[in-house]
Amino acid sequence: MEVWITNLQSKIAVETEFLRDVVTKALRLQGYDDLPDVSVALVDDAYIQVLNREYRGADQPTDVLAFPMDPADATGGEPTLGDIVISVERARDQARQFRHPLRREIALLAVHGLLHLLGYEDETETGASAMLSRQKELLDRILGTEAKGGR
Repeated sequence: MEVWITNLQSKIAVETEFLRDVVTKALRLQGYDDLPDVSVALVDDAYIQVLNREYRGADQPTDVLAFPMDPADATGGEPTLGDIVISVERARDQARQFRHPLRREIALLAVHGLLHLLGYEDETETGASAMLSRQKELLDRILGTEAKGGR
Protein backbone atom coordinates (compact mmCIF):
# COMPACT_ATOMS: atom_id res chain seq x y z
CA MET A 1 0.00 0.00 0.00
CA GLU A 2 1.27 3.41 -0.83
CA VAL A 3 0.69 7.14 -0.93
CA TRP A 4 1.40 8.28 -4.49
CA ILE A 5 2.35 11.91 -5.15
CA THR A 6 2.31 13.18 -8.72
CA ASN A 7 3.40 16.75 -9.41
CA LEU A 8 1.73 17.79 -12.67
CA GLN A 9 2.61 21.47 -12.36
CA SER A 10 5.99 23.16 -12.54
CA LYS A 11 5.24 26.74 -11.47
CA ILE A 12 5.66 26.34 -7.71
CA ALA A 13 8.06 24.11 -5.78
CA VAL A 14 6.37 21.61 -3.46
CA GLU A 15 7.99 19.31 -0.91
CA THR A 16 6.52 16.02 -2.09
CA GLU A 17 8.13 13.88 0.64
CA PHE A 18 6.67 16.21 3.28
CA LEU A 19 3.25 15.81 1.65
CA ARG A 20 3.59 12.01 1.56
CA ASP A 21 4.48 12.07 5.28
CA VAL A 22 1.43 14.23 6.09
CA VAL A 23 -0.98 11.87 4.32
CA THR A 24 0.69 8.78 5.83
CA LYS A 25 0.56 10.24 9.36
CA ALA A 26 -3.08 11.29 8.91
CA LEU A 27 -4.01 7.76 7.82
CA ARG A 28 -2.20 6.27 10.82
CA LEU A 29 -3.99 8.73 13.15
CA GLN A 30 -7.26 7.64 11.55
CA GLY A 31 -6.48 4.07 12.66
CA TYR A 32 -4.95 2.55 9.54
CA ASP A 33 -2.19 0.10 10.41
CA ASP A 34 -2.07 -1.15 6.81
CA LEU A 35 -2.21 1.90 4.58
CA PRO A 36 -4.66 1.90 1.69
CA ASP A 37 -3.50 3.33 -1.61
CA VAL A 38 -4.09 7.07 -1.96
CA SER A 39 -2.94 9.26 -4.81
CA VAL A 40 -2.34 13.00 -4.59
CA ALA A 41 -2.00 15.05 -7.76
CA LEU A 42 -0.50 18.53 -7.57
CA VAL A 43 -1.88 20.65 -10.39
CA ASP A 44 -2.33 24.25 -11.52
CA ASP A 45 -5.55 26.29 -11.57
CA ALA A 46 -6.32 25.53 -15.22
CA TYR A 47 -6.15 21.77 -14.63
CA ILE A 48 -8.32 21.78 -11.51
CA GLN A 49 -10.83 24.11 -13.18
CA VAL A 50 -11.44 21.50 -15.89
CA LEU A 51 -12.01 18.81 -13.23
CA ASN A 52 -14.22 21.10 -11.17
CA ARG A 53 -16.35 21.93 -14.23
CA GLU A 54 -16.60 18.30 -15.34
CA TYR A 55 -17.33 16.71 -11.96
CA ARG A 56 -18.97 19.46 -9.91
CA GLY A 57 -20.44 21.77 -12.55
CA ALA A 58 -18.47 24.76 -11.25
CA ASP A 59 -16.45 26.44 -14.02
CA GLN A 60 -13.77 27.90 -11.77
CA PRO A 61 -10.62 26.75 -10.04
CA THR A 62 -10.90 25.36 -6.54
CA ASP A 63 -8.27 24.44 -3.96
CA VAL A 64 -8.85 20.70 -3.53
CA LEU A 65 -10.99 17.94 -5.00
CA ALA A 66 -11.39 14.42 -3.69
CA PHE A 67 -12.48 11.40 -5.71
CA PRO A 68 -13.30 8.45 -3.44
CA MET A 69 -12.84 4.99 -4.90
CA ASP A 70 -16.13 3.23 -5.43
CA PRO A 71 -15.90 -0.05 -3.46
CA ALA A 72 -17.86 -1.70 -6.27
CA ASP A 73 -14.91 -0.96 -8.58
CA ALA A 74 -12.47 -2.86 -6.35
CA THR A 75 -10.90 -5.82 -8.07
CA GLY A 76 -9.88 -7.70 -4.96
CA GLY A 77 -6.39 -6.17 -4.94
CA GLU A 78 -4.97 -3.70 -2.49
CA PRO A 79 -7.51 -1.40 -0.83
CA THR A 80 -7.66 2.02 -2.47
CA LEU A 81 -9.26 5.09 -0.88
CA GLY A 82 -9.13 7.32 -3.94
CA ASP A 83 -7.54 10.42 -5.39
CA ILE A 84 -6.88 13.91 -4.03
CA VAL A 85 -6.20 16.77 -6.44
CA ILE A 86 -4.66 19.99 -5.07
CA SER A 87 -4.23 23.25 -6.95
CA VAL A 88 -0.81 24.51 -5.89
CA GLU A 89 -1.66 27.99 -7.22
CA ARG A 90 -4.79 28.15 -4.98
CA ALA A 91 -2.71 26.83 -2.08
CA ARG A 92 -0.09 29.54 -2.61
CA ASP A 93 -2.72 32.30 -2.75
CA GLN A 94 -4.50 30.99 0.35
CA ALA A 95 -1.22 30.66 2.25
CA ARG A 96 -0.54 34.33 1.51
CA GLN A 97 -4.09 35.30 2.49
CA PHE A 98 -3.92 33.47 5.81
CA ARG A 99 -0.25 34.41 6.37
CA HIS A 100 1.17 30.96 6.89
CA PRO A 101 3.70 28.85 4.98
CA LEU A 102 2.77 27.13 1.72
CA ARG A 103 3.68 23.75 3.21
CA ARG A 104 1.05 24.25 5.93
CA GLU A 105 -1.63 25.11 3.36
CA ILE A 106 -0.69 22.08 1.24
CA ALA A 107 -0.90 19.89 4.37
CA LEU A 108 -4.29 21.38 5.26
CA LEU A 109 -5.66 20.73 1.76
CA ALA A 110 -4.28 17.18 1.72
CA VAL A 111 -5.87 16.37 5.08
CA HIS A 112 -9.13 18.00 3.97
CA GLY A 113 -9.17 15.90 0.80
CA LEU A 114 -8.27 12.76 2.74
CA LEU A 115 -11.15 13.32 5.14
CA HIS A 116 -13.49 13.52 2.15
CA LEU A 117 -12.11 10.17 0.96
CA LEU A 118 -12.87 8.78 4.41
CA GLY A 119 -16.51 9.88 4.20
CA TYR A 120 -16.48 13.27 5.90
CA GLU A 121 -18.63 15.94 4.26
CA ASP A 122 -18.78 19.70 4.58
CA GLU A 123 -22.06 20.42 2.77
CA THR A 124 -24.11 20.61 5.98
CA GLU A 125 -23.40 22.68 9.08
CA THR A 126 -23.08 19.57 11.24
CA GLY A 127 -20.84 17.80 8.73
CA ALA A 128 -18.65 20.87 8.22
CA SER A 129 -18.23 21.32 11.97
CA ALA A 130 -17.20 17.69 12.48
CA MET A 131 -14.88 17.75 9.48
CA LEU A 132 -13.15 21.01 10.44
CA SER A 133 -12.72 19.84 14.02
CA ARG A 134 -11.07 16.58 12.90
CA GLN A 135 -8.98 18.44 10.31
CA LYS A 136 -7.65 20.81 12.99
CA GLU A 137 -6.93 17.92 15.37
CA LEU A 138 -5.00 15.99 12.71
CA LEU A 139 -3.01 19.04 11.59
CA ASP A 140 -2.13 19.92 15.19
CA ARG A 141 -0.87 16.38 15.80
CA ILE A 142 1.01 16.11 12.50
CA LEU A 143 2.53 19.59 12.31
CA GLY A 144 2.70 20.58 15.98
CA THR A 145 3.36 24.29 16.41
CA GLU A 146 3.57 24.75 12.63
CA ALA A 147 -0.18 24.01 12.46
CA LYS A 148 -1.16 27.11 14.38
CA GLY A 149 -2.61 29.63 12.02
CA GLY A 150 -5.61 31.41 10.62
CA ARG A 151 -7.62 28.37 9.59
